[in-house]
Amino acid sequence: MRHLSIDIETYSSIDIKKAGLYKYVQSPDFQILLFAYSWDGGPVQVVDLAQGEQIPPEIVYALADPSVIKHAYNASFEWYCLNKLFYSPIEQWRCTMIHGLYCGYTSGLAATAVALGLPEDKRKMSVGAALIRTFCVPCKPTKSNGFRTRTLPHHEPEKWQLFKEYCRQDVVTEMEIERRLAAFPIPEKEQRLWELDQRINAHGVAVDMDVVEGALQIDETVTAELMEEAVQLSGLENPKSVKQLTAWLTEEIGEEVDNLQKGTVSKLIEKIDEGKAKRVLEIRQELSKTSVKKYQAMREAVCNDGRIRGLLQFYGANRTGRWAGRLVQVQNLPRNYLETLGHARELVKERNVDALKLIYGNVPDTLSQLIRTAFIPSPGHVLVVADFSAIEARVLAWLAGEQWRLDVFNTHGKIYEASASQMFGVPIELIRKGNPEYELRQKGKVAELALGYNGGPGALISMGAIDQGLTEEELPDIVRRWRAANRRIVDLWYSLENAALEVMRTGQPVGIRGLILSREGDLANGLDFLTITLPSGRKLFYARPFLSQNEKGKEALHYHGVNQKTRKWEVIPTYGGKLVENVVQAISRDCLAESLVRLTTAGYQSVMHIHDEVVLDVPADLADLDTVTAIMGVPISWAPGLPLKAAGFIADYYQKD
Repeated sequence: MRHLSIDIETYSSIDIKKAGLYKYVQSPDFQILLFAYSWDGGPVQVVDLAQGEQIPPEIVYALADPSVIKHAYNASFEWYCLNKLFYSPIEQWRCTMIHGLYCGYTSGLAATAVALGLPEDKRKMSVGAALIRTFCVPCKPTKSNGFRTRTLPHHEPEKWQLFKEYCRQDVVTEMEIERRLAAFPIPEKEQRLWELDQRINAHGVAVDMDVVEGALQIDETVTAELMEEAVQLSGLENPKSVKQLTAWLTEEIGEEVDNLQKGTVSKLIEKIDEGKAKRVLEIRQELSKTSVKKYQAMREAVCNDGRIRGLLQFYGANRTGRWAGRLVQVQNLPRNYLETLGHARELVKERNVDALKLIYGNVPDTLSQLIRTAFIPSPGHVLVVADFSAIEARVLAWLAGEQWRLDVFNTHGKIYEASASQMFGVPIELIRKGNPEYELRQKGKVAELALGYNGGPGALISMGAIDQGLTEEELPDIVRRWRAANRRIVDLWYSLENAALEVMRTGQPVGIRGLILSREGDLANGLDFLTITLPSGRKLFYARPFLSQNEKGKEALHYHGVNQKTRKWEVIPTYGGKLVENVVQAISRDCLAESLVRLTTAGYQSVMHIHDEVVLDVPADLADLDTVTAIMGVPISWAPGLPLKAAGFIADYYQKD
């Protein structure tokens, strides 16, 4: 088996960040400028296609040769770009970026090179971004550049030579990253899953552009009307300005208004009397109900055939391996509550603002609820949408061996009621609508949502406990009761934490509840990991781990990773509850992955998936929800006893059931 490492530089007038890879490549002016390659780690050759050089015939042949494995950093890009001109099946490609993400590193080539400690001569050149702006995107026509819209090699010959060197260096960096990570290979199952992910992304999902364009036009109309009304009422130049509006409100209502956060605005509307101030606040609230950014993102990303491609990023959450959203961010869509979604969609398509106001009142909120419905099936098809019910709660119970919870999931599935019953010693039959005990369900629900990963009163507040009528004084009691009812889960937090500490102290592997914690490394390449092997065989990697005191003065595990808030590579402290969360989310992700593979094998076309939900594009006459949910509920060989259950619906457009 031979190995071919590749990096290309390309041109397209489409903005890849806004429109995505697929629309970028489908542009008529798309062009491959440079093609750099290396055989089996040897010297890198650069083919200058922009200046008439040709890719050697043996390389063109190698692109289609199954005995040649093709490597690239973010291989999705090279694979899709090259397949516009040549034939190169996805199963022959390996992605070094995904390999880095699997091992706990970041997605950027330069950032990963730095995190791995690559020497300067094997890192990505820092001038790359400027060179890409020069040669890979259109330029603004000016008098000084002869009013051209694009910079070609002969316009900037010195920069072009530098660009060729940059392309060559990318291959060097990619190969060095791959060499260093070779001792920690991606499991074959994950490689196959990445290939499936590329096929799903390339297939795309259809979009109802009548809904998109209608929503954008209506939003423009309604926003202008509301802004005009706010200007008339307040006399402000810009009622959207927080500074201007807080000063005006303070004067108008005679009390200090220091912020205009969502909660503050809601409380003020409830408190103050009818009048100018109340109406201006209502307008602000109405305008904040939706952002049309997702509709704009759909317009930017939709391809000529009416489909959006590339909505999912494989291994986007690199601690757990879960997918992340791209372009429209389908992992983060507003929920819908309207009972007459179909009617609202038709009114939006017709641009009927007056009817929307009359029937639904708050037009921005209505548009927000319709965002999901812009995703539609292919002609003659329907969407079959199915998701796992309470997947994380089920995995947590299974992993901890919390039997009463497993009994609930294997029978009626009412975990909120059952949790309240356990916490407060009330028979579950009494916790039903109409009975005074039903209010305990709310306590059970918020406890279930907040406390599974060693959360305390703060976690309950974050999950909306106060907004749901609970008082701060009763929260510690809820925490205490939940933990008393779930002793095996509490034990799992501390057992996993102690196992990690033991591995760090002794270097010896520790097994716990079907997980194996190990210290793995490759000292020659400066690599050191704490790994957790999951039941599926996949591993979670914690890079450059060490023990140190945490903010509470207690010895704790620390590791190097991407901080989810700052997005920077830095030291991250962790603890038992967080490790349990990582593991549970990772196992839940593996359950979804198993379903995606099974559904594909059964002939179903996935168009997207969101957290624990799959969205299938199925010919209308073959749509059978029971078959889909049955496939998702089949026991998984590596998770004996895990009670999986799926439910769903069939629809003519995407929605939240």
